[in-house]
Amino acid sequence: MARTRVCILGESPLVEEYASLCLNKGFDVCLRLNAEGAREPHPKLPRGARKVSRPPKNVNLALELTNISAESKQRNLVELDAILTPRTPVLSSSVTLTVSEQSAWLRHPQRLVGIGALPSLLEGGLIEFAYSPATDESVLKGADQFARDLGKEPAHVQDSVGLVLPRILCMLVNEAYFALTESVALPDDIDTAMKLGTNYPFGPVEWAERIGLRQVYAVVSALHRTLGEDRYRAAPMLQKAAALSGFDVRIPSRNGLSK
Repeated sequence: MARTRVCILGESPLVEEYASLCLNKGFDVCLRLNAEGAREPHPKLPRGARKVSRPPKNVNLALELTNISAESKQRNLVELDAILTPRTPVLSSSVTLTVSEQSAWLRHPQRLVGIGALPSLLEGGLIEFAYSPATDESVLKGADQFARDLGKEPAHVQDSVGLVLPRILCMLVNEAYFALTESVALPDDIDTAMKLGTNYPFGPVEWAERIGLRQVYAVVSALHRTLGEDRYRAAPMLQKAAALSGFDVRIPSRNGLSK
């Protein structure tokens, strides 16, 4: 039986996370990382994945996993749309741009399905999908099967910035960073309060560290830009932390908090 061929383009560490899971489930994987936006200058690629400079035409499925740079995302999607056959599905991260917005860039928008991709979320048992009015029903069914092949349950949500879980998690982190900005509590205390008080597996500061501050800030900024409400405004400390390499909110001397 022929192996399903998947091409993954986008940001580190999302590309590596999806590539690792696909390889583990028996997919044939090729990938390309965006030049910008990597956490590390030379990220370690999953063993068995092939690095490509140009997406191959004969893949069964493509993923575009860029959240931070809209320009890189558009460039990747336009390239995939030009190279792949019109019936090849493209699953594109849709936490900072809706599927409908991305569809406007493509000649074949019927192939596009949005996916709720944020670093570390693949550890859960669910993958969120969204679709535009142009999305073909067969492509959506193919996305559902892809999720099941990865051992995940597919869920369909409305085509809105942030989707569901990424939106809630990032807003939770943002609220925690407002609390830090206002010196309400220290990071460890906020995490402890949320884990013991709500039985969450991680506190909001821990979630920020797992997801990545630039990823969180990108989602929150997209929500504020799209919805225009003050409740979606990024916390000053979150904005600062996302902009500064090596910023550690747990070090009082670096974040302006006192013990």
